[in-house]
Amino acid sequence: MPAHASLAVPYASYLRVYEPLDAFPEPERGHWAQYAEQALRGETPTAQDELRRSLADLLPTPPVPVPVHESGDAFVAELDGTVVVCPWRTRLRGWLALEELPGLLPSPVLDAALPPVVREQTAADHERWREVNPDARPWIRSAVWQVPVRWFVLFADEEREYVPGDGTGSGGGGGKAPVLRYRTPMVEARRRVARALKTLREAMEEGPLTEGLVDVGRWLEEFHPRSLVEVDYGGLVHALSAEQLAGDRSAADVAEGIAALRSGDGEAAGVAYGRLAERWRAVRDLQSAN
Repeated sequence: MPAHASLAVPYASYLRVYEPLDAFPEPERGHWAQYAEQALRGETPTAQDELRRSLADLLPTPPVPVPVHESGDAFVAELDGTVVVCPWRTRLRGWLALEELPGLLPSPVLDAALPPVVREQTAADHERWREVNPDARPWIRSAVWQVPVRWFVLFADEEREYVPGDGTGSGGGGGKAPVLRYRTPMVEARRRVARALKTLREAMEEGPLTEGLVDVGRWLEEFHPRSLVEVDYGGLVHALSAEQLAGDRSAADVAEGIAALRSGDGEAAGVAYGRLAERWRAVRDLQSAN
């Protein structure tokens, strides 16, 4: 088995949109219809497989930060009996992630991991691709060492799905990992974004949360109205204990805070936000822990 085969998913969370097959033009629709049949039988790659492929591409010298060819894989789910698909679009997401790296890593570290000449060539490839595909957008957004607060606005506590693993929540090897996610129809996600934006704008000045919600709302508008929206804790389940995962009610805290603002109770909103901030501060602190 390759050395990278047992690596766990990194400490990242994901916001995904699954669209119905009708949202895709032919011949792509036919591809996804056939793919979905295989996926529902458990015959297609997983998120772990996507990670392993990406890590393998970073091993050569020079590294390959973005796949040469776009992935033909996807996540597949069902919404009210309808098959919905979330294309990986690994190549596009790789380009977008590469653009964010300078703000996440010190220059010496970044240059050692991905030499400037490699990044420049990759950026040039992206620019040429963009000229041919100006309207392309990813079906998946990701965040490291957190689930952004604005993502929780899209969901209700009753949409929370938690499946404990058969081991601890802190390791990467062996056993079935826990799953913590929320899923909601697109119409509900858009409605909650609109209501939250109205409340926030009436209660306070424009800030990072409002700006982030506007960005998420615009992104959601690009997809089919009968889509499924999902936030997945992904690899964060390996950074949290089983007790922390079971007790995490972040969407409920966000909803409680927004409801308090709507009723003019700033103190209650502060309490709800404080619980949320403390929970995720503890997770982000793990990033710099020895």
